[in-house]
Amino acid sequence: MNWIYEPWPWYVAGPLIALTMFVLLVVGKQFGMSSNLRTACAAIGAGKASDFFKFDWKAERWNLMVVLGAVIGGFIAANYLSDNTVEINPEIAQQLSEDYNIKSAGEAYLPPEIFATEALSDPFTLAILLTGGLLVGFGARYAGGCTSGHAISGLSNLQLPSLIAVIGFFIGGLVMVHFLYPLIF
Repeated sequence: MNWIYEPWPWYVAGPLIALTMFVLLVVGKQFGMSSNLRTACAAIGAGKASDFFKFDWKAERWNLMVVLGAVIGGFIAANYLSDNTVEINPEIAQQLSEDYNIKSAGEAYLPPEIFATEALSDPFTLAILLTGGLLVGFGARYAGGCTSGHAISGLSNLQLPSLIAVIGFFIGGLVMVHFLYPLIF
């Protein structure tokens, strides 16, 4: 079981992703997590409130299995296949500790200083999380898909809009980390 605890090398994970994309291409499906949310909303009746959700969601119900598999797989990995530590560059850990007061860098995948339940009692943190969630949702809809959909499915199908979206994701991430995050925190 030791092989499952470590990150898989690119020469294993990459071909597995390529094989998955090939199978989806052959069966005429596209991968992306934001489309799964649309399918879930349509399944619970959101089509009554918005025309965007009025479509044959049963034809896309395989998307719901992807979400269910991601949730179950994440739970199993976090609770049974992880010691909840992550290797991090000591210089980065020191910078996180000094600049952002994140003392748990390297001890947890999700630092409790940001993601613990107690952090939700801070109205500022709650506002940041809600605003971020709305912006991510709006961005995924405006871009016609999420990062996984564009970067994995769209690029493997050689779609120019996906290439433009992925470049935008990287630029947005760099701007956030280097300019906005230090201003907010």
